[in-house]
Amino acid sequence: MRGLYFEEFEVGAHYKHGLTRTITEMDNVLFTSLTMNVQPLHLDEEFSKTTVHGQRVLNSLFTVALIGAFHVPELTMGTTLGNLGYDKIKFPNPVFHGDTLRGETTILDKRESTSRTDSGIVWFEHIGLNQRDQVVVEMTRVGLMAKRPMKGDAS
Repeated sequence: MRGLYFEEFEVGAHYKHGLTRTITEMDNVLFTSLTMNVQPLHLDEEFSKTTVHGQRVLNSLFTVALIGAFHVPELTMGTTLGNLGYDKIKFPNPVFHGDTLRGETTILDKRESTSRTDSGIVWFEHIGLNQRDQVVVEMTRVGLMAKRPMKGDAS
């Protein structure tokens, strides 16, 4: 399975990804601990009960990583050359243990690379939603995507 080459991306195309993932306490504690984020909102149940959420909230960077990965099998597997940046990231609703997330991607724009002949630049909007169809993350990402290999090219 491979992702799309630069030439295959169509501006305005919208994808509803088939992958879903239920968030567990282990996901939150492990990711938060691995990244050395000592925020008690993610780790301390008793502290979190005193907040506006009344419970622990998933580390938002885990949400970015998870939703940012749902598109890989169908759009960028083996064809992305790297992330160039994120233009915006918003978290309209929190994610809690037990929420099930899914993702959608829209192709916002694309252009030829001005410095490389083997690739182009694509702007992606990734949206993450929970089981109640509430948006939990909105982000715009810019990726460097491989062009289709030329005939006779060994790659």
